[in-house]
Amino acid sequence: VQLQAFGGGLVQAGGSLRLSCTSSGGTLSAYSMGWFRQAPGKEREFVAAISRYGGSSISYGDSVKGRFIISRENVKNSAYLQMNSLKPEDTAVYYCVAGRPITSNMHDSRAYYYWGQGTQVTVSS
Repeated sequence: VQLQAFGGGLVQAGGSLRLSCTSSGGTLSAYSMGWFRQAPGKEREFVAAISRYGGSSISYGDSVKGRFIISRENVKNSAYLQMNSLKPEDTAVYYCVAGRPITSNMHDSRAYYYWGQGTQVTVSS
């Protein structure tokens, strides 16, 4: 499985962006999908995750709850992160991940086997 994330860019505070993640090899439906981010000088942070297949379980990091929405579209072998009401503190490199965490551990980066190359999101004030 090779993950590719895209859709990042520069946006003003209050704006929206939609990140996409797809795989050039391997089927993603059997994996939970997630997003992590890392800003310069800061630790990697959990953003959101959605369980495999039907995506019945979803988890969000506290800092993005109510603003970001994660989804998946298995027929397109893709996952998405809709980011609304963006803030300057959302500026980071966003990484798409795939793995098989247990439901209570979806925030744990160690549960994800595959990582994409990252896409930069910059929110200006």
